[in-house]
Amino acid sequence: QVQLVESGGGLVQPGGSLRLSCAASTSIISFSYMAWYRQAPGKQRELVAGITIGDSTHYASSVKGRFTIARDNTKNTVSLQMNSLKPEDTAVYSCNALHQMTDKNYWGQGTQVTVSS
Repeated sequence: QVQLVESGGGLVQPGGSLRLSCAASTSIISFSYMAWYRQAPGKQRELVAGITIGDSTHYASSVKGRFTIARDNTKNTVSLQMNSLKPEDTAVYSCNALHQMTDKNYWGQGTQVTVSS
C-alpha cells in the first residue's frame, strides 16, 4: 500500500517562508505526476503546484513566483518551498501522486499551514 506523508506545516507570519515535504513509501519514479493541493475552510480544494516525472512544473497563478515544487528521486520526496507567504495561503496542504502504471491517485493526510501575525 502506497503511503504519502506530509510534513513541514505550521504557523508563520506574513512574508515568511515554509518548506513542505511529502515522503512516499515507494519509489517516486512510479509516479508520472505529483502535486500539492490545498483546501481552505469553506473553499474547494485547489491545485497549487504540480511536477511531472520529467520535471516539468506548473503553478496556480496565485502562487507563481513565490512557491517552488521539486522532486528528489533519491529520497523519494516531493517538496514545496513557499516564500512570501500571505494570509490567503492559509489552508491544509495535501500531497498527491498519480501512479504511471495503474493511474491510481494517492493522497497524503495533509498538513496545516497558517499564515497570521
